[in-house]
Amino acid sequence: MESNPELIEAESAQNRLYIKRGHVVNHDGMQQADVYIEDGTVRYVGSGADFVVPGGCRTIDATGKLVIPGGIDPHTHFQLEFGGTVSVDDFYKGTKAAVAGGTTTILDFVLPKKGESLLEAYDAWRVRADPKVVCDYGLHVGITWWSKSVRDEMKILCQERGVNSFKCFMAYKGLYQLNDSELYEVFETCKELGAVAMVHAENGDIIAKNVTKLLADGVTGPEGHELSRTEEVEAEAVNRACVIAHQAQCPLYVVHVMSKSAGIEVARARRRYNATGIFGETLAAAVGTDGTHYHDQCWHHAAAHVLSPPLRPDPTTPEFLMKLLAQDDLQTTGSDNCTFNRNQKELGLKDFSKIPNGVNGVEDRMSVVWEKGVQTGLIDPQRFVAITSTNSAKIFNLYPRKGRIAPGSDADLVVWDPKAVRTISASTHHQACDFNIFEGMKCHGVPEFVIVRGRVCVENDLIRVAEGQGTFLETPVYPSFVYDAINGVKHEETSDEKHARNGLQNLDFHQKSSGHDLDIPDPYALPDKYIPGPALSVISGDSQISTPHSARGHRPDGTKNMQESTFSISEELDKSENRSCIRVRAPPGGKSSGFW
Repeated sequence: MESNPELIEAESAQNRLYIKRGHVVNHDGMQQADVYIEDGTVRYVGSGADFVVPGGCRTIDATGKLVIPGGIDPHTHFQLEFGGTVSVDDFYKGTKAAVAGGTTTILDFVLPKKGESLLEAYDAWRVRADPKVVCDYGLHVGITWWSKSVRDEMKILCQERGVNSFKCFMAYKGLYQLNDSELYEVFETCKELGAVAMVHAENGDIIAKNVTKLLADGVTGPEGHELSRTEEVEAEAVNRACVIAHQAQCPLYVVHVMSKSAGIEVARARRRYNATGIFGETLAAAVGTDGTHYHDQCWHHAAAHVLSPPLRPDPTTPEFLMKLLAQDDLQTTGSDNCTFNRNQKELGLKDFSKIPNGVNGVEDRMSVVWEKGVQTGLIDPQRFVAITSTNSAKIFNLYPRKGRIAPGSDADLVVWDPKAVRTISASTHHQACDFNIFEGMKCHGVPEFVIVRGRVCVENDLIRVAEGQGTFLETPVYPSFVYDAINGVKHEETSDEKHARNGLQNLDFHQKSSGHDLDIPDPYALPDKYIPGPALSVISGDSQISTPHSARGHRPDGTKNMQESTFSISEELDKSENRSCIRVRAPPGGKSSGFW
């Protein structure tokens, strides 16, 4: 049978892709370079003068653009049964929306019902996802109850099913919540297996009491959701989870840090334990909007913003959390995408505790983080890559296959236009939900091309994907990024990696702001004192942000230079006219004893 030359050429063009004249950005460096892709893998990154482009190869001209690793969303809930309904973004619509926004890998959560086999729940999630995903995906598994059989199944999941992370809940009393003793045993098991423990940190016992009191007092609207689980309820649980994990000698990943006080507790723990074993995630929602929406006069608008932990009414929270990301007190940004439509949210029309929890974000995460981080001058493109892709790949042991542009890496790339502008709207997004919490936000930074395993899936707003084209990713145990430090294996940080944090490791933590402060004397010491006060502020001079053709290009008007600035972390927790002061003393030398 004779071969068809035209067909062969077409197949070659699909399997081979050449991106020229782009500015390649990894977390630890930027370079003007061309990228050659073949059969879904990056084969070459370097000067075009040193590479001969094969025949039958499609070429994309990325002049004036950034070429970045595809985003990794470490926190999604597609097709999730919750609160008597199912989230409307299934694994097809959800991953399609992710790709539209520049995310090429997602990590979803298997959440067994109380008493359900972890293995059976895992199998059910694979049945839902495998035929539908349009990008690669992995799975965390929730530990929603505890017994010897659960412990045994955790081992099987790690050894045979490609799972290396388990999420515990300190909230949702009567549904998912574990007590402290159970948390300790789960953390011990994770450490024994070389897995990463994850935690939803809120004090579920306090929340349950508050919900009862608020409803009894006639507070039934969406504003009751945040009132029942205020910042300190989140912060207390974050601190407790970090202490339990430290006692169990287990690495801990705190999901969806939503408040300034909770972010401070993650920062404190990382400094107590010498930046080892504690990792923090915040959400696009947390850096992109705030909890003032819970008091909107339109019930449906307010309810559409309900998630747990909730958005915070302090409008300075988003900038505060972005600065924690900038200085590496938080490491990743997820979406916690769990979308419900108007009629589903109405399940809680007369009782806020019955409003299905969840918001959108999987499609807009990359643009929102760019707008709130890079466009404002708080971070540079390298740190953007770190907090939207690389750090998740490292923590969950997918790096450097994912989260990097280098020979041998999967060809998950985005040609990112830093000058393009788009306005977010539910009328134009690709998600199945009828509301967008970022409605009307103008974002600089738009994915022009999105490449998934070498296939051009997004081209100038045109999306070409097929159900099932993605594959399941096994996440091996003992990720070196997590366990090497715990086990005393040290790696020298390169100068590029230090620069990738945008110079914020040199900030003066003694700088006072507006009369209220949280002093952190150095990046690895305990806070000396904690006085509730207003938001973290920045005192700075002029600045420039990175552009495709120079490490430091033109800065948008009004942005601040974090390279030359100092700031102090402080936090607004006014509960009355009086302010309390909690004093914490660090051991000699500012570092803690213990295994970390």
